Amino acid sequence: MDKNLLRKYAEIIIKTGVNIQKNQLLVITAPVENYEIVEMISEIAYKEGARDVITNWNDERLDRVRYLHAPDDIFDEVPEWRKMFYLENVRKDAAYLRLSGSDPDILNGVEQDKIIRSSKAFGEALKEYRERLMANKNVWCVASAPTKAWAMKMFPGLSEDEAKEKLWEAIFKANRIDREDPIVAIEQHKANLKKSIDFLNGHGLKKLTYKNSLGTDLVIDLSENHVWLGGSDFMENGIEFMANLPTEEVFTLPKKDGVNGIVYSSKPFVYNGTLIEDFNITFKDGKVVKYDARQGKEALKSLVELDEGSCYLGEVALVPYESPISQMNILFYNTLFDENASCHLALGEAYPICIKGGENMTKEELEKEGVNSSIAHEDFMVGTKDLSIIGIDKDDNEVVIFEKGNFAY
Repeated sequence: MDKNLLRKYAEIIIKTGVNIQKNQLLVITAPVENYEIVEMISEIAYKEGARDVITNWNDERLDRVRYLHAPDDIFDEVPEWRKMFYLENVRKDAAYLRLSGSDPDILNGVEQDKIIRSSKAFGEALKEYRERLMANKNVWCVASAPTKAWAMKMFPGLSEDEAKEKLWEAIFKANRIDREDPIVAIEQHKANLKKSIDFLNGHGLKKLTYKNSLGTDLVIDLSENHVWLGGSDFMENGIEFMANLPTEEVFTLPKKDGVNGIVYSSKPFVYNGTLIEDFNITFKDGKVVKYDARQGKEALKSLVELDEGSCYLGEVALVPYESPISQMNILFYNTLFDENASCHLALGEAYPICIKGGENMTKEELEKEGVNSSIAHEDFMVGTKDLSIIGIDKDDNEVVIFEKGNFAY
């Protein structure tokens, strides 16, 4: 691994991703394997003025042991100390960084009921924390670093060290770290995304229709007050941050009850440690009414039935088929990367920031705008090289948005 590129990556995470402010807390959630880069990130954060860096280590292998052997009723509980760890820091305006790098197969064979109950328990206990991040009340960023299991899943023919090295190379390339000046490259990328955002917001779209050769035939209604976003996010006080490193998407939210038709997945995705492949979902009046999958159907079922809102869409995101990550022709088995290689949708919670003034609306006001609410937010990929997306504007004019998998404008 190139230590110079690793340092540049860590600096971009802190300076551009979370954009740490003077005297601000930083909470890092990361696999224990990622100690080296977490140490580097922490050092840079302190040098940039962080008051403290709090590390929330996780080990998915221990999670598996817990699911297999812990008493059954433990999965309905969230210890008070765990709940307060999140709530105490989020109320202090902490910045949050999560390093994503899971083994896609880690929870194979685990009872889905336990995973569902645990997800529900944490979702309810950490509702305030989740809502603050979704409304950009706190700075947050999801980045990534290799783990052995993830690297070997992607590159099974290599040794562990070779696979991790190859994965590091892919992460650096996806984040433009291999460019002569990564900061300049990222700023140019943000400017390009802004052009798409301005185009979409300028047309006042009320509907999107999706079609491709997989069988996707979907109509998505958009709220009258929807807003397209992408690239970087902003807090109310104007502080800019990038919630995803990398990111290639522009996104908004659908009207909760305005989704009809069928959509087919174009890539696998991992939900709670289980790989879901070759699936399709049918919607009527916004709600999932039918679904099937070649692999992982029970995991998909657990997502759809997680709570009242997890069977509705919460995000619509556009990514050209010829995006840089897509052109790498690598299946990452990691939503952070795979969603940035393909147009995608998300089941569950919608971002209030995708409605004009939504970050300051009450739950009831958001509901009137057709904004979905859920403890879930799970992206799945639908983009293909022949995907067509036609928009309908407020005057019922057709606007060609995607043609042959890419932006048509």
